[in-house]
Amino acid sequence: MDCPLNCEYLQDARKHDRITPADPHQFPNQDIPVTEAFLQEHEALLVFLGRRLLEAALATPGAVDFDIREALEALIRTYRTLQSGVYYETRPDNPLAAGICYLVQSSIPEFRKKESEELGMSQTRDGDILAMLAFLQRLELDHNNDRKRGRAYMDFLRSFFPGAEGVPAVAPPSLIVP
Repeated sequence: MDCPLNCEYLQDARKHDRITPADPHQFPNQDIPVTEAFLQEHEALLVFLGRRLLEAALATPGAVDFDIREALEALIRTYRTLQSGVYYETRPDNPLAAGICYLVQSSIPEFRKKESEELGMSQTRDGDILAMLAFLQRLELDHNNDRKRGRAYMDFLRSFFPGAEGVPAVAPPSLIVP
C-alpha cells in the first residue's frame, strides 16, 4: 500500500528515519562544479527545475525516488552531449523514469521563454542546466532512504517547494471532515 505523501503516519515515520549521510566524495559527476555562488546566481533555475521535477514525479503514478534518480541520470547525460555540440537525448529504459525525464525536459523551453520575456534574452546556458541537474542529483543521493519503494526525496522536494502546481499543500490532519 502506498501512503499519500501527506499521510500523518508517514510524516511521523520520516522524523525517525535514520538516513546515512551521503559521502560527497562518492557523488557521481564530480567534474561538474556547483558552488554556493552558482546556486545563488541561478536560484530561479533551481526553483523551476526542482518544482518541475517534483510535479513530474507526482504526475507519474507509482514513481519513487529511484525513478527520479534514473531520470536525473538520463537528463545529465543528455545535457553533457549538448555541451559537446551533439544533440542526443538519453531516455531511461524504466518507463516511470522516462516519463519523469520527458516532463522535465519538455518544460525547460518554458523557462527559457519566460526568461526571454523578462530580460529580453535567455541567459541560461545548457551548462547551467547541467550543473543544476547535477545538484538535484546530489540532493537525491543525500535524501534517499535507500528503500525500494521509498519517496523520502519526493517528500523533501515537496517540503522545499510547497507551492508547486499539483503539489498538495501540507495541512495538519483534522478529525473534522468539512
